[in-house]
Amino acid sequence: MMSQIDKSKVTAPRLVKSVNKPKADQIFTCQFEIFGKVQGVYFRKHTQKKAKEIGVTGWCMNTRVGTVKGMLEGSLEKVTDMKYWLQHKGSPRSIIEKAIFSENEPLPSNNFKLFSIRR
Repeated sequence: MMSQIDKSKVTAPRLVKSVNKPKADQIFTCQFEIFGKVQGVYFRKHTQKKAKEIGVTGWCMNTRVGTVKGMLEGSLEKVTDMKYWLQHKGSPRSIIEKAIFSENEPLPSNNFKLFSIRR
C-alpha cells in the first residue's frame, strides 16, 4: 500500500553556507623563514617589492643564522601567492633551499599598513 506524502510538510532544500570558507575580505597572517643563499642578494628588497605588487603587508628581516624571516598579512589568495613566490622565486641571485611557513591564521583586521624591512 502506497502512502501519500503530505505536501504541506515538504520543504525545499536550504543552501547551507560553508563554515570553513573564508569571506572574500577576510585577512590572514602567516610567519615565514627562508633558508639558503638569501642574504647579500637583495632578497629582502625584492620581497618588499613583490609584497607591494601583490598587495600583502607585513615585514621581513635578516637573522643571525643567515636566513630571512618575516610575517605576511592579506587575503588568503594574496598570502598564498606571496608564499609561492618566497618558496620558488625570490630575488634573482638567491638560492632558496627551504621555506617554512606557519599556518594561516585569520585576523579581525590588518596590523600593518605596508610591507617593511626590519633591521
